[in-house]
Amino acid sequence: MENMMQESKKEEAKKERAKEYNDYVKQVTKTMSLPKNMFWAFIVGGIICTLGQGIGDVIKHYGVEEKAADSMTLLILIALSALLTGLNIYPKIGNFAGAGALVPITGFANSVAASAIEFKAEGFVMGLGCKIFTIAGPVILYGIFSSWILGVIYWAGQMFHWW
Repeated sequence: MENMMQESKKEEAKKERAKEYNDYVKQVTKTMSLPKNMFWAFIVGGIICTLGQGIGDVIKHYGVEEKAADSMTLLILIALSALLTGLNIYPKIGNFAGAGALVPITGFANSVAASAIEFKAEGFVMGLGCKIFTIAGPVILYGIFSSWILGVIYWAGQMFHWW
């Protein structure tokens, strides 16, 4: 009987700690307004995309052919994202805009640059070299794998005249 009472007290203490923890989390967690976050994600994501479009248009205006201009635009956006990450500006944009800062090419460049910056103290080989693709690695892996699968499907479709 005494053993059951001890178990009951332990269970009550565990529930009390969980309640205290949940109350603490509610106290320190900032509240968010979903419509406001969606608005700013839309605005900032749109600004990033508009910037990319503007860069591409300026490059094409100077006579660069479309495919080359598109590649140059991507390189410029990647470089800007990495530079802003290194200057600790892109993380602030990400905190403000949320998903709006994850526009694919700039968000990807930010994840690679942030990993490199985070682990630079460990040296070039064990820090930078090993950890640079910590976040971006799965994206690269599954991107290449899905491209390969789709390529095989396309090849089979051409081979067997499915389309």
